[in-house]
Amino acid sequence: MRASAGAEGAHGQATSASTNLRRATGRGPVTGKAVGPEQLGSGSVTQHPIGVHVGPGLTEDGELDDGGPLARAAEMDADGVQVFLADPQGWKAPKPRPDTADLRDGDVMVVVHAPYVLNVATTNNRIRIPSRKLLGQHAAAAGAIGARGMVVHGGHVLAKDDPAVGFDNWRKTFARQAEDGGFAVPLLIENTAGGGNAMARDLETIARLWEAVGEFGAGFVLDTCHAWAAGWDLATAVADVRAVTGRVDLVHLNNSRDPHGSSRDRHAPLAGGEIPTELLVEVARAADCPVVLETPGDAAAHAEEISLLRTALGG
Repeated sequence: MRASAGAEGAHGQATSASTNLRRATGRGPVTGKAVGPEQLGSGSVTQHPIGVHVGPGLTEDGELDDGGPLARAAEMDADGVQVFLADPQGWKAPKPRPDTADLRDGDVMVVVHAPYVLNVATTNNRIRIPSRKLLGQHAAAAGAIGARGMVVHGGHVLAKDDPAVGFDNWRKTFARQAEDGGFAVPLLIENTAGGGNAMARDLETIARLWEAVGEFGAGFVLDTCHAWAAGWDLATAVADVRAVTGRVDLVHLNNSRDPHGSSRDRHAPLAGGEIPTELLVEVARAADCPVVLETPGDAAAHAEEISLLRTALGG
C-alpha cells in the first residue's frame, strides 16, 4: 500500500512539473498547440524554443565564467541554455550558484543535464545507491534555479544481469523519491547511443522502461545523434518514440561524425555530419517541442545554427 501511495504522489508531482515545463517553453500539452508567446518570455521562437548546451558556465572557484550561461544565450541569440550543476563526471552535490536568481527569474529557458556517471538502473549497490541520492540532489538544485526539467541518461545493467532488474530499479527510484515529495523538476530520460544491456538504446527497451516509469510522469529526450548511432530510422523516430512513451518533451538536435548504426556517440555540427541536415530539421518539426543543440563549435557557429533552424521551422 505504501508503494502505491508513493507512486500516486510521484505521478501527480511529476505531471504538475511537466506542465510547468510546457508552460515555460510556450507549449501546451505534448500533442497540443502552442500557448501565448508571453509564456516564452523574451525568446523569439514560440513553437520551437532553441537552446544550446553551455556547460556549467562557472569557473573552478564557482564564479561566473565570462558572464555565465545567460551571457552565452545572449551572445548566440538562444531561447534557452542547458547547463551542468557540477562536474558531469563526478559525484559531488551541486553548490549554490551566483546566478541562481537571474536564471530562476529570467526569460531564458533553463534545462539541466544530470552527471553522466549516474546509473540508477545498475545492480551494483556502490553505483546505484549514490546515483539515487545524487539524482535527488541535482533535481533539487535544478528546481532552485527554475529549470524546466533535468535530463538523465537511462543507464544500464551488468552483462550478467536480466534487464528487467534495471527497469524495476528505475521504478523504485521514482517510487522512493515520491516518499520525500517527488523530484523538484521533471526528469527527462534520454535515449543512448550504445552499450550492452542499456535501458534506453532501443525502442523495445524504452517500451519496457516506460512500462516501469510511465505512471510517474517521466519525460523523454530524443537525441538524434544517439538514435542515429543506435540504428534508428530518424524519418519515423518521433512517431516511433511516441508510440511507446506517448511523448517527446525535448530534442537534443545533434549531427553525428559516424555512420548510421555505429554505436558511437560523437556529435558533429548541425550541417557538418553524416545525418542530412534536412532530416534533422524534420525531426525537430515532427517533435514540435523545445530543442537543445549539443553540437561542437563556438558562439558564432551556434548562432548560425539557431538562425538556420528558425528559418527552416518558420520562426
